[in-house]
Amino acid sequence: MKKVLVMALMALFGLTTVSAQKTVVAKKNQQVFDVVEQMPEYPGGMAAMVEYLSKNVKYPADAEKKKVEGKVFVTFVVDTDGSITDVTLMKKVFPSLDAEAMRVISAMPKWVPGKQRGQVVRVRFTVPIMFRLK
Repeated sequence: MKKVLVMALMALFGLTTVSAQKTVVAKKNQQVFDVVEQMPEYPGGMAAMVEYLSKNVKYPADAEKKKVEGKVFVTFVVDTDGSITDVTLMKKVFPSLDAEAMRVISAMPKWVPGKQRGQVVRVRFTVPIMFRLK
C-alpha cells in the first residue's frame, strides 16, 4: 500500500514538473515584439504613468549629494498578462539613479497588454526617467 502511494506521489510530482517546464519553455519561446498594432498601455494612459513616476521616484541621497543628474532609459517587456518583466537598462547615468529607475519600473502595476492580429503578445517598451535636481 505504501509503495503504491509513494509511486502515485512520484508520478504526480513528475507530471507537475514536466508541466512547469513546458510553461517556462513556452514563455521563453514567445516572440517579443517592438511594435504591434495595439501597443501596450499603462492603466490610465501616459499621463497616469507620468504621475505614477513623479510620485514614486525618490532621488537617491548619494546622487543628490554629488549633484548627479541625467536621464536613465529603462527597457522592459509588457507580458501577455500585462505584468512587467525583463527590466534592463538601456542607458545608465549613476549606479543609485539606475537602481532607482529599475525599482520604480519593476513596481509598476499591470499594463493593458499589446495586441497583434487580435492576439495578446509580449511587447518591449522603453521609458526614459529624468533625474533633475531642483
